[in-house]
Amino acid sequence: MVTRELRTLADVRSACGDDDLVMWAAQGLRPGARAWAAGGAVVAGCPGISRWDRLVVQGRPRDAAPLVRHALAELGPSYRPLGEAELIRQVAGAVDGLRAGPCFSWMSLTELHHDTGDAGDTGDTGEDGEDGVGWLDGAEAEITALLAADAPDAYAVPGGAGVRRWAGLRDGGVIAAVAADAWSAPDVGLLAGVATRAPYRGRGLAERVCRWVSGRLIDAYGRAALMVDDDNPAAIRVYERIGYRRRQVMTSSVTA
Repeated sequence: MVTRELRTLADVRSACGDDDLVMWAAQGLRPGARAWAAGGAVVAGCPGISRWDRLVVQGRPRDAAPLVRHALAELGPSYRPLGEAELIRQVAGAVDGLRAGPCFSWMSLTELHHDTGDAGDTGDTGEDGEDGVGWLDGAEAEITALLAADAPDAYAVPGGAGVRRWAGLRDGGVIAAVAADAWSAPDVGLLAGVATRAPYRGRGLAERVCRWVSGRLIDAYGRAALMVDDDNPAAIRVYERIGYRRRQVMTSSVTA
């Protein structure tokens, strides 16, 4: 089986069928990002996306396992293979030193579902954006404090590498909910850092912010995506109302 490096984004798109997860990991083949194909498998990896050096895997397990070995030899053991859950289970079983990790969901979107207005949203309307939502300029300290208090496990934080911009809405001058455009690829925008200040939860504010940011990501990148823990059904329901499609994925890591 011949392994070939994919040196253009068009080659990656053709090899993976324009899969949004693979295209996100390819990151436009910016410096440090690389991709390969062999047989019926494709891998694409980039350092420092969503806090990790990630290697997305797609294809037949029997072809994917040797391709992952090749990619890890090229990129190094810090890379964490990620892909459809059953594929990663089989690859981890075939690659020495690779351990399957937890599952979570990758969700993607190309068109917003119509907002029926039944999510119980309340709050200011404001002038910064539709339904009170807009990009937050110069609010890094406020956002940092909100995340530290109410979403301490968020991967996206103001000033973090790859975290491009934040949106949110205010209630009485206080930032009530936020979300970020972070680690986006040229043709896949990533929604991250979603958080609501504790006293404002249950009012649909996060859904308003996520819907607004998702629309802007589609406008800028053509499609939007996000990662969400499977044990967060409330968030998954919100994203599905917006129109996101869900698939379960699994990460893995190289053992010492």
